[in-house]
Amino acid sequence: MLQHDPKMVLGRPPQAVSGGTNEAGMPPGDAEAAYRFKLMPIDKIGLDTDCPYLIRDIIPSEGLTVVWGPPKCGKSFWLYDALMHVACGWEYRGHAVTQGPVVYIACEGEKGVRRRSFAYVQNRLDGFEGPLPFHLVTTRLALRDEYAELISNIKAQIGSINPVAVAIDTLNKSLAGSENKDEDMSAYVQAAEAVREAFKCAVCIVHHCGVEGTRPRGHTSLAGAADVQLAVKRDETGTIITTVEFLKDGDEGETIASKLEVVTIGQDKTGADITSCLVLDTQAPAPKAKGKKTMPGDYARAREFLADAVAKSGITVSSDGIPAAAKVITVDAWKATLADHGLIGKANGARDGQKARDWLCNMKRRLIGDNMIRIVEPYVWLCK
Repeated sequence: MLQHDPKMVLGRPPQAVSGGTNEAGMPPGDAEAAYRFKLMPIDKIGLDTDCPYLIRDIIPSEGLTVVWGPPKCGKSFWLYDALMHVACGWEYRGHAVTQGPVVYIACEGEKGVRRRSFAYVQNRLDGFEGPLPFHLVTTRLALRDEYAELISNIKAQIGSINPVAVAIDTLNKSLAGSENKDEDMSAYVQAAEAVREAFKCAVCIVHHCGVEGTRPRGHTSLAGAADVQLAVKRDETGTIITTVEFLKDGDEGETIASKLEVVTIGQDKTGADITSCLVLDTQAPAPKAKGKKTMPGDYARAREFLADAVAKSGITVSSDGIPAAAKVITVDAWKATLADHGLIGKANGARDGQKARDWLCNMKRRLIGDNMIRIVEPYVWLCK
């Protein structure tokens, strides 16, 4: 029978004994430093009071953010503008920000990004005091192979204050390998995580969508590692719609509407105007009464099953973002109900694996967009 060692209290390592060493045979103070996997006594765990967001309810202060959408939808313009607000310390569309240095790595369209920066300086920064901590890098990048040099170069040039965000635009131009291969995408994610860990910052990656336009392109390991997934599209009016379709520990479904304004920033050697675009806040156009897409039948059924589950076992909870009177169930409980009714899962040929995840994502986004449900993880409830 194992005997209890009275010297071990709440997982603490043995203390020093006579002779100048502890029971591990090391000098006092060296034992804890030698542990790769250090045990933390529960009574020594402190409260993390650091600010949890870069842009409240949109981008957390640390983690992997994927900004995805089809070509020419405005996703790069949108992210550039949002992170410029962070660098300037300006509130973003009613969302508080945590100011700090930003590093924006443009791996394609370098001339366009330089013009975008020039337009911002000309039109937005009049009266801004002090140096602007927004740093542009225009280069080709193989993140998997060059992340260590990238980290070293940033540390050497940016000074003693770490960047709060590192943006990589785009994934395709910074990936050495194939987007569809597990090993290549996993190695890319690990490199991005190394950048995040080095600076304890947000790493924002601009990415394209697949052929169907329903999810980020390539292997699903990227989506699986993301702390935030922001979908960007441009509607028939030219309005750029950014949707928070996944936010770990936050609310999903918020939309941000933007438009591009063309500005002249100079003339070239022939006298022709040089132009770029600025991102402006706007209102999303009201949906047209005619031609509105009918709710897919399986989405309507998913909501009906949610209503049944809420009526049967819904509870009220006290949590930020959830109405006090709302009856809620967990998202996992809803998924279990959907599996019981054959909408997802392996039974009876239902959607499984990636097909189920894609269907769930699209279904939730549609119901949230139609103001029929709301989700604040881990809970879901009915709106109407």
